[in-house]
Order: sequence, then C-alpha cells, then structure tokens
Amino acid sequence: MDIKTIVGVTAGVLTAVSSLPQIFKIIKNKKADAVSPGMFFVLLAGNAMWSWYGILLMEWPIIITNVFSFCCAAVMIFLNYRYTRC
Repeated sequence: MDIKTIVGVTAGVLTAVSSLPQIFKIIKNKKADAVSPGMFFVLLAGNAMWSWYGILLMEWPIIITNVFSFCCAAVMIFLNYRYTRC
C-alpha cells in the first residue's frame, strides 16, 4: 500500500468516526438541544455526494467511509429530533 492510499484511508476513517462521540453522548444523556440539525443535513448531503463520487470512480475507501459518515449523520438527525426538548 502506498503512502497516498494510507493517507486517504486514514483521513476517511477519521472523518467517518468523528461524529461517534457526539452520538454516544446524546444517547447517554438523552439531550440534543445543542446540536444543529442544519449542519447535519448539509453533512448528509455532502456525504451522499462523496459516496456518489466514490462510486463513479469505483474507489472503495471513498465509498465505504462516506456511506458510514452518511449513516452517522442520519443517526444524528434522528437523535436530534428524538431528544430535543421543544
């Protein structure tokens, strides 16, 4: 594996798991008042576009990490609406 691939995969994995601490905190505390759903809708759209781009290039590291990120953003949106106090 060359350095370019290692850097790309590492960046993708770090980006993909970046929202996991927030997801775990919301589930633990059952509060999502401080989370911006707008930011996660934009992130969801961006991850969808990156996934599509990866599919067009048939680049599995791009596809896998962005599909995972898409799922995390979708979970964040769900949790935001589930636990935000009106």
